[in-house]
Amino acid sequence: MVELSISKTVQSLIENDPPIQDALARGYGNYSAIARILRPRVEEIHGRRVSLTAIITAVKRASATYTPKTEYQGIVAGSKISLRTDVAKISVEKTRRTLEKARLASADFPEAFFQVLEGASTLTLIFDDGIFSEVRSIFRKDEILAEKRGLAALIVQSPQGIVETPGCIVAFYNPISRAHINIEETASCFTETIIVLSMEDAARAFSILAELISQMRRSLKKIGDAP
Repeated sequence: MVELSISKTVQSLIENDPPIQDALARGYGNYSAIARILRPRVEEIHGRRVSLTAIITAVKRASATYTPKTEYQGIVAGSKISLRTDVAKISVEKTRRTLEKARLASADFPEAFFQVLEGASTLTLIFDDGIFSEVRSIFRKDEILAEKRGLAALIVQSPQGIVETPGCIVAFYNPISRAHINIEETASCFTETIIVLSMEDAARAFSILAELISQMRRSLKKIGDAP
């Protein structure tokens, strides 16, 4: 009974961890490595030490019975990416004044790439570098918390199903993170996922996401071709 309980725990943890699901589904996951990742959580749930061997066995059992959810794969496969270079950002303290100024600035440059990210205490404006001086002049020096130029924005346009399908956004973030590329800012706007990073990393990140989308398309084609 104890072994069955551990198996259920491991199965539950895997069902709530998309990267591990991906590793098992695509066959590159190492059972021992996955077991070591899960072990602290398993022991926390059971309130005692659990042998690594027992967890490895449970991971193998889960791998044998696990049916990967393909809904998110269809969304990723149906996505398209574009790259916008020469992007800048300014972060300001969030007040009534700066909030109004940010909204007016967005309206003043309708043709430009312009995003306003609103946090609890700060606002971050992401926009074309060509209008940097104009946007910066809108705010007082004491309102500006940080500014950065030399950025790029990856824009992922996905099918509308992304709004209700879990696992899609993390599917875009994970390969970029695994490549040790820093994501400066990110935003989700209906079916668009915007990822802001340095210009130096832009081409590599674009290539990574392009390969991810191609890989998902190939995987779904294989599933469709299977008897």
